[in-house]
Amino acid sequence: MWLGLLGLLVYLVFQYNALVAAQQRVKNGWAQVDVQIKRRYDLVPNLVETVKSYASHEQETLQNVTDSRIKALRSKGLTNQLKAEEEFGNTLQSLFAVAENYPELKADANFRKLQEQLVDVEGKIAYARQFYNDTVQRYNIRTAVFPSNIIAKIYGFRPMPFYELDGGERENVIVDFSRKS
Repeated sequence: MWLGLLGLLVYLVFQYNALVAAQQRVKNGWAQVDVQIKRRYDLVPNLVETVKSYASHEQETLQNVTDSRIKALRSKGLTNQLKAEEEFGNTLQSLFAVAENYPELKADANFRKLQEQLVDVEGKIAYARQFYNDTVQRYNIRTAVFPSNIIAKIYGFRPMPFYELDGGERENVIVDFSRKS
């Protein structure tokens, strides 16, 4: 009987530790997304300044991009960060649309360099999002299946949200400024 209780205790500890490890992998996955998103945020002021030098009368669009960047940087909590990132992506699209109307801007070497860096960062963000969602899936499965779901419920392990795109973000962001207008 004691051996059975000891075995049950070891099993419960194993399940708890597995949940903690899965939760930490999710947090690490989000941290990787966050690092890449911050890299993108760091590119934006230079991009806005470059566009401003060619399209200064597009002040509202430039201000919206700047404001949404600040809001996204200041957002706290995973859900708020996801929402702020979505809004930032939408305003960034509007900046790209403005740039399409200025052929001399599209030919600017600094702008093209920023464009290349942005394309690189977007690829890294996509990979980090995929990694995050994969770890969330494994964690959420662990919190939902029997018998680890009992341990998850007792110790307050809650399902984590996936990084999902809204309808607007499902559209491709046009970052190819080399087309002729």
